[in-house]
Amino acid sequence: MDMAQHLSETELSAKILRHAVPKMSELNIPVTPENYAVWYEYYKGINLDLKRAIDGLLANNLAFTPTMSEELYRTYIQVHSPELIENVQTETHILINSLLAKIASMSKGTSRFSESLTEFDTALKDDPEPAVLQDLVNGITSELDEIISANIDMDKSLTSMSEEVDALKTEMVELRSVVMTDQLTSLNNRRAFDKEVISHIDSFNLSNVESSLLVVDIDYFKKFNDVHGHLIGDKVLAYVAQALKNAVKGEDFVARYGGEEFVVLLPNTSHQDAHKVAENIRIKIAGRNLTIGKEKKLPLGNVTVSVGVASLKASDDKDSYFIRADEALYRAKSSGRNCVIGERVAEELV
Repeated sequence: MDMAQHLSETELSAKILRHAVPKMSELNIPVTPENYAVWYEYYKGINLDLKRAIDGLLANNLAFTPTMSEELYRTYIQVHSPELIENVQTETHILINSLLAKIASMSKGTSRFSESLTEFDTALKDDPEPAVLQDLVNGITSELDEIISANIDMDKSLTSMSEEVDALKTEMVELRSVVMTDQLTSLNNRRAFDKEVISHIDSFNLSNVESSLLVVDIDYFKKFNDVHGHLIGDKVLAYVAQALKNAVKGEDFVARYGGEEFVVLLPNTSHQDAHKVAENIRIKIAGRNLTIGKEKKLPLGNVTVSVGVASLKASDDKDSYFIRADEALYRAKSSGRNCVIGERVAEELV
């Protein structure tokens, strides 16, 4: 059933929380940010592919191993992570609203006690009979007991809520890291790149400091995958990612853009210097003969990359900036691969 129908975001988040955590506990699934994200989406009912996958696993009584849980997250959740952060934020709002309600209740109790004391004082001025006086004393005692009890409950609630908020803060930090990181290569991902490139453009517009962009693509990667398999292909992606990390420094920014394509942002770097960085990357990657296996090493040969280079212009937004570097990359592919083409060279060839 789709829980999202007829519920506000706050009600929905609270309801999913009450279903997801007990189910995860029943299935011995650790309540990590990634695993909770999977089951949040499952109970929300909108991600139909994820729902079908989990329903199939449940129907066949298959165990939700760490590997299985990680695969569910990577396959069905990773692209939806910003929404998941909003869900954690909503849960935090639920806790805060609950706390405010407690405080409001406490304030009302204190205010009522003050009013009662005023009423008791007025009644005492009328020289009440002993029985009436006893009722007044009993009333004051009862009011005091309520205030003391409320304070004890309030203290417990504050402690409990503080622990929950701290836990949610930790999850928030972890989720933000997850949604900005490519899980296979540990590089920044496309979402992180989209955010970073805007920062580069803003800096350029303020200071006019040069900035350049490389788009790097592994040559013949599909063919390599077909011959050696996807597991070996993943290792090649990790190798190229590490080579890119080693080739940059300081405020340079590397991300996996998607598939076998990577991007490198080079702040304070002219087009000519960016071309040199790209050429250095190309040479280092192509110069190594790759092998797989510890004892009987299986030779994989050389892996090469093609690189397109563009430099930031005053008229650029993030799309136009990337498109010019990507067009240069396309020309590098058309020129035989394993080469670097800058946008200026690309423009001269038109």
